[in-house]
Amino acid sequence: MSQPLDPEMFTGCSHTASPFRIGGKWTPKIIRCLESGPRRFSELEIPLRSITPKVLTETLRAMERDALITRTVHLDAPAPAPVSYELTPLGRTLLAPMAACCAWAAEHLPTLLDARDAHGSPVVDAGIGHRHAQP
Repeated sequence: MSQPLDPEMFTGCSHTASPFRIGGKWTPKIIRCLESGPRRFSELEIPLRSITPKVLTETLRAMERDALITRTVHLDAPAPAPVSYELTPLGRTLLAPMAACCAWAAEHLPTLLDARDAHGSPVVDAGIGHRHAQP
């Protein structure tokens, strides 16, 4: 199996301000966690520590439904049988666009946030916010 996931891999990540959305709130982070190979549920919980097990399960099921990941039950192991999740070829096609979005955000996010603050009206789209509220 690959190296353990870094518990701090998403520290400082500004996903709430990004203008890009792939799947639900947690989908891009799960894709990043699976980039280097299959992972068990408990491994995914380490860097995604603020997600509840229920929401992680729901997100993984939605990603499996959309053919972004595969879920493998390892029946050859002792009970309870371990389950692993892995990106499908379709899921892997999102890695390059996600990298492009991250590069764009790293370069332009301060300008985007300044424009939002100057506009003064709240952004209704969930996940896209201001740095601070306007009076």
